[in-house]
Amino acid sequence: MMKFDIAIIGSGPNGIALACSLADTKLKIAIIDKVPKKILEKPSIDGREIALTHRSVKILKKIGVWKLIPDNLISIIKEARVLDGRSEYFLDFKHQDIKKDYLGYLIPNHLIRKYLYKILKKKKNITSIEAECLDIKVNENNSIISLSNNKKIKSTLIVAADTRFSNARTKMGISSFKRNFNKHMIVCRMEHEKSHNNIAYEYFQYEQTLALLPYINNQSSIITTVSKNKADSLLKLNVDEFNNQIQNNFDNHFGKMKLIGKRYSYPMITVYSKKFVANRFALIGDAAVGMHPVTAHGFNLGLKGIDILSNEIKLALERKIDIGSSSVLTKFQYKLHRVAIPIYLSTNGIVSLYTNTTYPAKLARKLALRLANTIGPVKQAFLSTLE
Repeated sequence: MMKFDIAIIGSGPNGIALACSLADTKLKIAIIDKVPKKILEKPSIDGREIALTHRSVKILKKIGVWKLIPDNLISIIKEARVLDGRSEYFLDFKHQDIKKDYLGYLIPNHLIRKYLYKILKKKKNITSIEAECLDIKVNENNSIISLSNNKKIKSTLIVAADTRFSNARTKMGISSFKRNFNKHMIVCRMEHEKSHNNIAYEYFQYEQTLALLPYINNQSSIITTVSKNKADSLLKLNVDEFNNQIQNNFDNHFGKMKLIGKRYSYPMITVYSKKFVANRFALIGDAAVGMHPVTAHGFNLGLKGIDILSNEIKLALERKIDIGSSSVLTKFQYKLHRVAIPIYLSTNGIVSLYTNTTYPAKLARKLALRLANTIGPVKQAFLSTLE
């Protein structure tokens, strides 16, 4: 039986980031996933671009990955505008509001995964295990994970980072609040004739939500959130038809638009775990909180959770406390819950308001935009998450 201090289930960016954040300790860490190592080394493009806050970049710098990502593959976001329907009035967030040169950064998800794994491969105290977690048994002193390769792992602490539909969470008997918005998100990269000027746009229209995240060289990540049937229709359009459809959706604001690469579809389901911890077990990333992408908080919240857990583990090591003890995990859960619950509830509230097509809702959202623009504390509350 293999023995580790920490076993991380899931080799997505959250799982790998946690492993890398603890690589400077003497802890023996396993990261478990059925995904082959050759795919982890060269992850495929999945269409998702990640908007990062300044806080998240600080965490990535602390892990050591930020310096590895080529500057010419990172885009900056200087401003963000939120529009309601076809109205020209918009809620405006500028980098000057947070006294920074930029609001944030944009980087493709697969690049974050690629360079995180590049760090992980070099760490001698981290072992990648290509297998699936079949069963988890936990007692007062340790946990046993049964793997699909017929091997078992004994670990002091298990951390699940295996998506918002976490099997490990289910195996540990932790239920979650789930909300299905009955929408699908179509994401793709497009090139456009007119410059985006490094401005991100969110258009809340009455039958769909459109977003444009500015990338390099007059390219942008385009996100269209629509019903399942409409999503299927968009995916079936030929390239020219799709280009025209998106161009018209944006009222030709960016001139001619051209699809680059593939279109990808993801269901809009949010998840909030009823607990983030159990006996010698913790949840991070989407396994803890799976956010709606409308406010771009998903990976940023994941990194915050990783930073909290990593700090609690390191503090426990300094004080010679059992890293899997309830005292350590309870502190992690309390701190993450304080950060996560207001973001999760407010994001779902925004989505509910801005996808409601009733007349009172339309009036309410127009009022909400103007109040947010004119009432300093309301706007500042959102901006504080970007600093």
